[in-house]
Amino acid sequence: MKLLSDVLEAYGYDIVKTASGAAVLELAREHRPHLVLMDIQLPDVSGLDAVRQLKQDPETLAIPVIAVTAFAMAGDERRALDSGCDGYIAKPIMLREFLAMVEKFTSRE
Repeated sequence: MKLLSDVLEAYGYDIVKTASGAAVLELAREHRPHLVLMDIQLPDVSGLDAVRQLKQDPETLAIPVIAVTAFAMAGDERRALDSGCDGYIAKPIMLREFLAMVEKFTSRE
């Protein structure tokens, strides 16, 4: 999270962070982000469960979510997309690919 936050801040993005999947819905409602980057493996709840909560809530369902994960096994991308993620990036992160996807979903070009 630290590395991605630093990169995004260096490119002029405002960042709101949490390591708690349980806090994601409340933070999304409060801050109305243009994009959520969701780690699938969180300490308290599954990132995919947190995505499902975002996508089931009328206030947050339109916010795009990109899964950023170390899980890169066959079928993991499909599971993330089926859970409601709009994009998927596997670690290790390729910086250009990552920034291009962020720009795509935030309409910054």
